[in-house]
Amino acid sequence: MYKNLAATLVAACCISPVFSQTVPAVVNATSTVSMAAHAPLKIGFVYVAPITDAGWVRQHENARQAVQAALGQQVQTTFVENVAEGPDAERVIRDLAQQGNKLIFTPSFGYMEPTIKVARDFPDVKFESITGYKTATNVATANARYYEGRYLAGITAGRMTKTNLAGYVAGFPIPEVLQGINAFTLGMRSVNPRAEVKVIWLNAWFDPTRERDAAMTLFNQNVDVVAFHTGSNAVMAAAQERGKMAVAYHSDMRKVAPDAQIVAVTHEWGAYYTRRAREVLAGTWQSGNVWGGVKEGMVRVGDFGPKVPMAVQKEVLARQKDMAAGKLQPFAAGKTPVLSNTGATVIAAGKALSDAQILSMNFLVQGVQGSLPK
Repeated sequence: MYKNLAATLVAACCISPVFSQTVPAVVNATSTVSMAAHAPLKIGFVYVAPITDAGWVRQHENARQAVQAALGQQVQTTFVENVAEGPDAERVIRDLAQQGNKLIFTPSFGYMEPTIKVARDFPDVKFESITGYKTATNVATANARYYEGRYLAGITAGRMTKTNLAGYVAGFPIPEVLQGINAFTLGMRSVNPRAEVKVIWLNAWFDPTRERDAAMTLFNQNVDVVAFHTGSNAVMAAAQERGKMAVAYHSDMRKVAPDAQIVAVTHEWGAYYTRRAREVLAGTWQSGNVWGGVKEGMVRVGDFGPKVPMAVQKEVLARQKDMAAGKLQPFAAGKTPVLSNTGATVIAAGKALSDAQILSMNFLVQGVQGSLPK
């Protein structure tokens, strides 16, 4: 089912071409007049969807703004939004290179091949393929350990649930999504051993109507808190409408679910993007492959909702500090092994999964209701 383990670095919720079918690509540039002797470093960003208040693209736009704020007149940043994966992406990436951008960020898995292709023709341009896995002399890759945030969110949900049943609206059964479901479940059961998680598979990354319907179905089945791995905020809105609880993903989503949100798993790209821009300016940029998490500041939880007691907030933030210090690993077993929901041992007692094993995950842990789609 998973023939190429490297491909599991995909950031699942950001790869759907559905995002870019309705609005033509829009180009915007933010620049400052440089008073320095040298022209500013031109940096391009390509977004797979329109910029909205929350979500995958919003987090990368926040990162672009962070780069501009940190480096000021040393840089000139440009973005192109709502770019479909495939030929459109190659055209836009090539245009950015031809326009003199010397550092180009392409944050969508479907941009990987176009990035590699364009990079061959522009050896003096540095490319950052976010969620990709193919590198070259002038192409680096980066991704985040989203599952770490999922585990911490699971602790929050485990403390907050009254029915001991959480829901999870999932896109596709790729390893990254399985990592999230399993980590969330393990986090819940670490504080509430009776907790279980019911999953609904959509086989789609972005379908707000079906995302909402799935959440409503879960609420009708005694679920009182829900998480999701899809591209819109429809699950959050559904929880707000029904008076239930929800875990936000990518961004703080209290704007649409002020009462429903109990915690948010957010992706933080600003520090990484700024560091890579500084390296280009200094002439020290090198290709590489980064898979960062809480320790690196690329994933965090917070933005607790009003329903969450202070004691729970402090507990979750303390566990986040433990994770950053390397004291807490979501996929490590204690004195007893971790079992799959079919009864097989998937993490032996006293052992932890390697990165390679995490990246090839193809099971659901005990406590998850249901099975993997065929």
